[in-house]
Amino acid sequence: MKIAILGYGNIGRAAEEAIKAAPDMELAGIYHHNEINDQMVNDQMVNDLDVVLICTPTREVQKFATVLAARGICTVDSFDIHGQIWSLRSALDPVCQTNKAVSIISAGWDPGSDSMVRALLMAMAPKGLTYTNFGPGRSMGHTVAAKAIKGVKNALSMTIPLGTGIHRRMVYIELEEGVDFKAVEAAILADDYFAHDETHVIPVESIDALNNVAHGVNLVRNGVSGETHNQRFEFNMAINNPALTGQVMVSCARAAVRMKKRGEYSAKTMIELRPIDLLPGTTEELVKALV
Repeated sequence: MKIAILGYGNIGRAAEEAIKAAPDMELAGIYHHNEINDQMVNDQMVNDLDVVLICTPTREVQKFATVLAARGICTVDSFDIHGQIWSLRSALDPVCQTNKAVSIISAGWDPGSDSMVRALLMAMAPKGLTYTNFGPGRSMGHTVAAKAIKGVKNALSMTIPLGTGIHRRMVYIELEEGVDFKAVEAAILADDYFAHDETHVIPVESIDALNNVAHGVNLVRNGVSGETHNQRFEFNMAINNPALTGQVMVSCARAAVRMKKRGEYSAKTMIELRPIDLLPGTTEELVKALV
């Protein structure tokens, strides 16, 4: 499978490593973020690709996924604004169907692989509540959003779990010279990434002194199986954030290729995928090994 990377930040570099480690893939090209517009329009090599991994900031995903799907090229992205995922899927799906492409959206670890875990837990206990507790750790999407605020030289957004799915955002910022902190703080607090959580904006002299990419999640479901109460399930992980995001995207690239071969032209989230499509190997090998 010929896979290209669009955008070469933390996730793009992690995706490159995952592609090189995959037994059934080759890295066909890297499109750097500051060159994307001209390359995506003019580079005919794009037509020979199986999948493009869109590793740009979330708010740029839709325009690039739309351009590529219109050319019949499969895409995978890690769009992470939960409340806008259905709108993105709805916009991309007819483009994919018309041009025989597959777009797998929101393919990170949350949304993404955690979404699949939540679906499985709900199947095991249909009635009940699931709590998703992130961190403590660096949120890449929130960090990028904070960096995009005018007057911010550098930023780091840390997610602190408070329990029962409630989180605190600690946003550390380096300011450009002469910038008013209160104006920047107000812009961050108004951004959709931060407006729904308790958020604290803290000016610092150096982000590098604080920076790391560790993260994690604790998923808990308490529910009912049939008529039996007190069913409790828990899923935990501690991770390198971009490494896991890049790996999940690469696994979804494999699924996109298989879906296209079957003529399943559409935009899908990860809970709509066949799990076996994410894995290298034949159906016989995987069933024997995993079932």
